[in-house]
Amino acid sequence: MLIGFRRLPVDLSVSLAGHLLVASRQLRDPNFRRTVVLLLEHNDDGALGVVLNRPTNRTIEDVWEAVEFEPCDNQQPLNLGGPVPGPLIALHTSKQLGEKRILPGLYLSMQKENVDPLVRQSQHRFRLYSGNSGWGGGQLESELGQGGWLTIAGGVEDVFGDFQTVWAQVTKRIALDIMLPGLDPDEAPEDPTLN
Repeated sequence: MLIGFRRLPVDLSVSLAGHLLVASRQLRDPNFRRTVVLLLEHNDDGALGVVLNRPTNRTIEDVWEAVEFEPCDNQQPLNLGGPVPGPLIALHTSKQLGEKRILPGLYLSMQKENVDPLVRQSQHRFRLYSGNSGWGGGQLESELGQGGWLTIAGGVEDVFGDFQTVWAQVTKRIALDIMLPGLDPDEAPEDPTLN
């Protein structure tokens, strides 16, 4: 828990694509309560990301039946990427099927010819998102300035981590980055009195 947390200065002239947004307690939007968003794009025109920790009750098999693709028996959950409707977005580790590199070893795909073979294979990790999280030009910067979001560089393991614990894990990394810059989170003691 971050008690008495002070806002970090964020250089808003630098793109935050590839960074994580972690909802702070000041963010009152119920769509984003205790969420971690991976920013896929961020520029003067706005920002686009997906919520990493909102699995739905629907499976990929359900979605493939609904969109009239060839049947697919993949039981992985479909994830809710955010409140903005949009095309399916796949985040994955297949460079061959990638349309855009998001992070080293992490790619984005949205085209059917890349997403369909991705959900039918087991060699590369992937997550599939319906909807996204979007901000118009200056909107995210305003929310960051008001303390609605905390930020930290993202990693592949954040995308494929446990839905239930990713918010707490990333929040802990941010706190350690503030309190002990440069310390590997795996080397920090569980009991803060041992620091």
